[in-house]
Amino acid sequence: MENQTSHLRARLEKLRTEEPRLRARDQAERLGVSEAELLSLGLGENVIRLEGDFKELLKDVKRMGYVMALTRNDHVVHERKGVYDNLTFYGGAHNMGVAVNPDIDLRLFMNEWVYALAVILHREKGGDLHGLQFFNARGEAVHKIYSTPKSDMQGWAYLIDNYRGAQEPIMITDRSRPVPDPEQPDSEVDESAFQQDWLDLKDTHQFFGMLRKYGLSRTQALRLAPESMVTAVDNLSVEFVLNTAAERAIPIMCFVHSAGCIQIHSGPVKQLKWMGKWFNVLDPAFNLHLDTEAISSAYVVRKPTDDGIVTSLELFDAEGQMITYFFGARKPGQPELEGWTDILEELAISSLSASTK
Repeated sequence: MENQTSHLRARLEKLRTEEPRLRARDQAERLGVSEAELLSLGLGENVIRLEGDFKELLKDVKRMGYVMALTRNDHVVHERKGVYDNLTFYGGAHNMGVAVNPDIDLRLFMNEWVYALAVILHREKGGDLHGLQFFNARGEAVHKIYSTPKSDMQGWAYLIDNYRGAQEPIMITDRSRPVPDPEQPDSEVDESAFQQDWLDLKDTHQFFGMLRKYGLSRTQALRLAPESMVTAVDNLSVEFVLNTAAERAIPIMCFVHSAGCIQIHSGPVKQLKWMGKWFNVLDPAFNLHLDTEAISSAYVVRKPTDDGIVTSLELFDAEGQMITYFFGARKPGQPELEGWTDILEELAISSLSASTK
C-alpha cells in the first residue's frame, strides 16, 4: 500500500505543477482515483481523518455557528450559508435524516456516508478555509461543510478532538457507480392507471412512490405523463426562469442531489451571471454553479396536490439523470405562489408556440 500511495503522490505533484488551478475533484478524475483517496494523501499535513457516528458529528456542527454547506453532482454545485440546527434522524433501511431550517435545509441518506475528512485549505487571500468533507463507499463526495469568517473555530477544534480517527489513507478497490436499471418498454406500462394516479396526487412527495410503483425512470414518467401535465422547454430555459424570478422578486426553491444528500435553497435570487458555459447565482448566502452544456432536456412539470397544482422546472443530463430542479418557495398547506406559476406558464406557452412554427 505504501508503494501505491507514494506513486499516487508523485503523480499528483506532477499534475499540480502542470495545472495548479485544478480542483481536487478534477485532479482525482485525471488520476483515475476517487476524491476521498486523493485528499487522504494529505493526512498528517492539512488533512485529518474523522470517524465515529456521523449523525452525532452533524449535530455537533452547530458548534461552528455560521458555515457554508455544499452539495453537488457532476453538473451543478449548490452552496448555502447558515447554521446547522434541527437535525432529526430516522431508523429503518433507508437510514435517513433531515435538517429543516430557513437556511440549511437538507435531506440526508446516511447509508451513503462512509468516510469523513477534515481538510484545511491554505489560500493566498482570505485566510485558511476549514472543511468537513463526507464521502460514500466509492469515494465520491456526498456533502461538504466549510468555515466562513463568521464561524466559531472553537467548534471546529471540538469536532476534530472528538471525531479524530486512525490516520490511515483511504484505499478503494471498487469505484464503479451503480448502473440504473434499463427502462421497461412503454408498451408494458399500464399507462392509463399511471396517468390517473398522477392526476390523483395529493402531495408532491407521493410522486417518487408513484415512480417506484410503476417501475418508471423520471424521464420516462415525464414522457408518459397525462396531457397538459408536462411541457418540454428549451434547455437554457433556466436563464429566463431565474432572471424573471429575480426581476419580479419571486422567491424560489432550488434542489440539488448528490448520492447521499439533497440540499435545498428557499428564498430570492438576485445576482445572476454567466461565466463561460456556467450559469451562476452569486448571492451572499446562496451560490449555484450550473454547467449548462450538460443539460440535455428540460421540462415544466405540474403535479396536483391538496393545495392546488405545484409547478417545477426540471433539468436532466444525457443519461436522463436529474441535474437540478426548481419550485416557487412554499410550505406544505400553502398554494403555489401565483408569480411563480405565471413565470413557468409563460415559458410553457412560448415553448409550445415555438414548437409549432
